[in-house]
Amino acid sequence: MFRKTLSMFLAVLMVAALAVTMVSCDKSNEDFKLGVILLHDEASTYDLNFIEAVYRAKEQLGLKDDQVILMRNIPESNAVYEAAADLVDQGCDIIFADSFGHETYLLKAAKEFTDVQFCHATGTMAHTENLSNFHNAFASIYEGRYLAGVAAGLKLNEMIAAGKITAEQAKMGYVGAFTYAEVISGYTSFYLGAKSVCPSVTMDVQFTGSWYDEIKEKDAATALINNNCVLISQHADSMGAPSVCEEKNVPNVSYNGSTVASCPNTFIVSSKIDWTPYFVYICEQVKAGKEIALDWTGTISTGSVVLAEVNEKAAAAGTVEKLEAVKADLVAGNVKVFDTATFTKGGEALTSYMADVDTDANYTPDTEVIKDGYFHESEYRSAPYFDIQIDGITLLNTNFG
Repeated sequence: MFRKTLSMFLAVLMVAALAVTMVSCDKSNEDFKLGVILLHDEASTYDLNFIEAVYRAKEQLGLKDDQVILMRNIPESNAVYEAAADLVDQGCDIIFADSFGHETYLLKAAKEFTDVQFCHATGTMAHTENLSNFHNAFASIYEGRYLAGVAAGLKLNEMIAAGKITAEQAKMGYVGAFTYAEVISGYTSFYLGAKSVCPSVTMDVQFTGSWYDEIKEKDAATALINNNCVLISQHADSMGAPSVCEEKNVPNVSYNGSTVASCPNTFIVSSKIDWTPYFVYICEQVKAGKEIALDWTGTISTGSVVLAEVNEKAAAAGTVEKLEAVKADLVAGNVKVFDTATFTKGGEALTSYMADVDTDANYTPDTEVIKDGYFHESEYRSAPYFDIQIDGITLLNTNFG
């Protein structure tokens, strides 16, 4: 009798455990919530890009308004942890943060609130922390910037052919935020794209020391134009540089979205990461009780790296067709953005490079990343680690003065 009773009791426990497992592994659409922590708000092209992606994902997933909670203007401080704790209290199943400097504070929250999934854009720690509820994501945006650079190079060629500049005067300017690998990878891939069609191109880079400062970005763009740069691009988040270009009638390649409405005469094209596929992916994984990839890299093929529509009023003739051809070659693997045959450092070609992939406090190089004749960006970790200063690019400042 005792054995029969015990068997029945154990059977009940197994059924109960199975029920709990099914509940935890299958989150209904009505119960699901996504929280998003943003560094700035819609005034920042960077944050606006995330906001628009969240809303596109919301529509695709059929979520209601109260199932997506945005927390705007959260600085890179303990305010991130506090915002995350607030979102946990509001019942969020996934909490996403969009800025590099958010990571350590989001990680603190992930270690405390282990039943919630935490996802972070541009970070580096997930693959070394190896927590089941903390994840990084980025995309191969260097391919998008390379394509944008091709459009810039074609514009330079048009200016040379028209006699507006000589081949030696084909100098671009680039407004960069910080001297991080993410920015270096971006401006280098942009330059190499331009160089692939305009071999004489050079580029100056002016840093601002801020992701978003319209006055500093305007000043940087103005300084570059005054230094004889004939085309401007940027990795900074305000309308500062594009507005200066429109005012001074200097061609501009923007970032994170089209500026054609405000800059109809100078905007050529823009590259960006479309975060919609990632938001859809993480939500579907959690709702289905499946794991989220520890470190996720989006590509052109996943729809994560995209270009805005080319403004043919400002772009060189044939730009659309050329970009489609180069894009196809990138997808097919026929073109490698960081092909070591296309650039030098100190006059020498690179055959080896140890990158800091498993980031530590001392940023110790730990991984060989040049193989098969090219630098393997975003393959060993989603966040960029290309930090080489190549020939042809001049840094006008590095102290953000």
